Amino acid sequence: MSPAGHWPQMHAAIEAGADAVYFGLKHFTARAKAGFDLDELPEAIRTLHRRGVKGFVTFNTLVFDHELEQAEQTIAAISDSGADAIIVQDIGIAKLASQVAPELEIHGSTQMSVTSAEGAELAREFGCTRIVLARELSLRDIEKIKNQTELELEVFVHGALCVSYSGQCLSSEAWGGRSANRGQCAQACRLPYDLIVDGRHKEIGAARYLLSPGDLYALEQIPELVRIGIACVKIEGRYKEAEYVAATTANYREAIDAAAAGQQYQLDPGRRQDLEQVYSRGLGPWFMEGTNHQRAVDGRAPRHRGLKIGRVSRVSFNGVFVETQIPLYRGDGVVFDAADRRGPDVAEQGGFLFDVREAGEGRCEIRFGDGAIDLSDVAVGDWVWRTLDPSLKKRLKPLTQANDPVHTRPVDLHLTATTGQPAELRIEFRSNESADPIVVTAIGQNAVEPARSRPTSDEQISQQLSRMGGSGFHAGSIKMERSEDAFLPTSVLNEIRRLAVDLLSQRLTEIPKRETRQVLATELASAKAVPISEQANRCEIHLLVRTAEQLEGALTVSPASITLDYLELYGLRDSVERIRAAGIEVRVASPRVLKPDEQRVVRFLLSLECPILVRSGGLLHDLLKVPEGERPELDGDFSLNLVNLLSVRAMLDRGIRRWTPAHDLNAQQISELARAGFSSGMEPVVFHHLPVFHTEHCVFCRFMSEGTDHTNCGHPCEKHRVALRDSEGRAHPVMADVGCRNTVFGAQIQSGAKFLGLFRRSGIQNFRMEFVHQSASQVAEAARALREFFDGNVDELLLDHDFRQCCPAGTTDGSLFVPAGFRQLVQLNG
Repeated sequence: MSPAGHWPQMHAAIEAGADAVYFGLKHFTARAKAGFDLDELPEAIRTLHRRGVKGFVTFNTLVFDHELEQAEQTIAAISDSGADAIIVQDIGIAKLASQVAPELEIHGSTQMSVTSAEGAELAREFGCTRIVLARELSLRDIEKIKNQTELELEVFVHGALCVSYSGQCLSSEAWGGRSANRGQCAQACRLPYDLIVDGRHKEIGAARYLLSPGDLYALEQIPELVRIGIACVKIEGRYKEAEYVAATTANYREAIDAAAAGQQYQLDPGRRQDLEQVYSRGLGPWFMEGTNHQRAVDGRAPRHRGLKIGRVSRVSFNGVFVETQIPLYRGDGVVFDAADRRGPDVAEQGGFLFDVREAGEGRCEIRFGDGAIDLSDVAVGDWVWRTLDPSLKKRLKPLTQANDPVHTRPVDLHLTATTGQPAELRIEFRSNESADPIVVTAIGQNAVEPARSRPTSDEQISQQLSRMGGSGFHAGSIKMERSEDAFLPTSVLNEIRRLAVDLLSQRLTEIPKRETRQVLATELASAKAVPISEQANRCEIHLLVRTAEQLEGALTVSPASITLDYLELYGLRDSVERIRAAGIEVRVASPRVLKPDEQRVVRFLLSLECPILVRSGGLLHDLLKVPEGERPELDGDFSLNLVNLLSVRAMLDRGIRRWTPAHDLNAQQISELARAGFSSGMEPVVFHHLPVFHTEHCVFCRFMSEGTDHTNCGHPCEKHRVALRDSEGRAHPVMADVGCRNTVFGAQIQSGAKFLGLFRRSGIQNFRMEFVHQSASQVAEAARALREFFDGNVDELLLDHDFRQCCPAGTTDGSLFVPAGFRQLVQLNG
């Protein structure tokens, strides 16, 4: 499956051999800057189907309540267009799509953060028939999931990697008001950061882009993926140019065909270089090979540079000598990487080559136009990258600007030619081995005549029927049933072949008649907004602590509940008993990600016999299998991405007691969702460091050890406090969880103080406070301040001031910020 931002990329994918192309519309897509208009959709699907290629439409964003009616209409339009599937993130939208268009396939996006068979099975309950697995899984993980589910599995094999689990990144929302879950990623992971360890700057050399991973390249893992039985391999890149789509698709097409045929695929070194040249931040299989925290993030640069070709060996007054085995030519673009000398943030020298001269012994001299670069800023030892290879674009032109079909698909032909009857040509086409064949039959206009001298030979017939140039197909098998004396002129064979191909094209581009329904009105009717109450409700305070020290402070204020979110799960039991002894409800937080080998965590959480704050769909599915009398109370956390009444209702129907709205919702949207009938179970977080990245990559291991994973890193996460300082001087705390995954938290406290009045009058009764590096006294002070507010002793401004005292970086509205269009509503609501 190949990506398409628009028509040029779609055509390139078809000609390079994609079996399917995925693309988005201008709305409801995780790539907001790329996509088709809705009125272009039918033609896009016809273009793909005409060549036997499937079209999958991305609908992989979270959808707010005010967008649900438009979403329903769009889903119906996608189904009516003949699209083969819709790719979704939002569980509420998955459920809606299965009701609106029951014949349209639903695929669960990688934004669903599925890392286990249990997570896949939960998606199945909402109508998904295929799941796009998280990109942090190894081949071993993938095979285990495949062996435990009958769902089709899809795996990313090439392209950009997010450092955060897809669907679990809140950095754009927190720092720019642009939600990655809404297709507006601001790529904060591609920015430079300083590493702060125990309050002091730690030198990390040229690796300041320490959250910017290399690009995925799993061409060599294709045979294993084919053996495992993966349904589809996927290339990332809806923002990429047509040349990228063509080069990647063509190479993976060849690799898959070879693996399916049991043949060894050898990638020509030059073609590997082409893949790096067309777009790369450094290619590798990364997590697919298993965990190695020293490799996935190099950290020298966040951007595409092309192909690393060598080092500077000498600088003359008008040129640069480069040690390289890669031929360079006039017009090539190069850049000099001086990160080792000057750090990674300084502007680099580079430009187009004016002249190239051989210098012997694996060296060449390159020269630039007068004044094009400052040679005094280039030094011996600098890396040299070729950023542009004009010849590559020329070589890919047959795929990106094809006048006639380049990649053709096989069709099986069956000719019946009996003298005295019209000839019949049957064509059978299968899009893949498991698909039902499409069969068409063309019938000649006149009866077949007997030969007067010599009958037409089988070889002549095969030769003529095989001439399918320009159709996008080629002859596979050719079978014949004919009278021995049949005479079939070339004109007759050409006519019947053209007619059969036209019939096949018509069948392929027919829009299937599918049923669509209007179902949303019924759902919305039961969720009419409850008026804002003039009387504020009694409120409960729930605290989440991450250390035993913080627990001491939490116990002093006797909250309604205390949630334990410790680094080490097996340190929980004593703390659970301490909270119980104090007469306070205790709850334990689960990890946000559980892989196949980590399901033992479920058994341990159950053994604590207390409510569980559920953070992953897979864990929820597992816990729901526990008999009702033995199952603890289950509360859903923000990471379940509940943003609309459909997704909330789906979770409540599965036994969730309380739930936390996703941090993509602002304060006004939280209020409106509460008033839609969900206030009593809602538990918004009103004091916390927003968890902006949740990543498999461990900065503790990468920069504070020489180990590769938790087995040999020495566990520096247990001994040190780490933060990442951005260019504005804000230090963002980092913590590891029981799975050694890192969460980067926002530096400032996200404060809901100014919105508490609105929340209370919306009927919300439960409010949570979460702590990261706060001391026991700061925990107690913050909780007491919130209680003072609820008791009417302080106002919102004073509460926010008190919150600020618990965090040197201050407070922010963060994701709760209400844009200008909502402000009047907030004021009207009190």
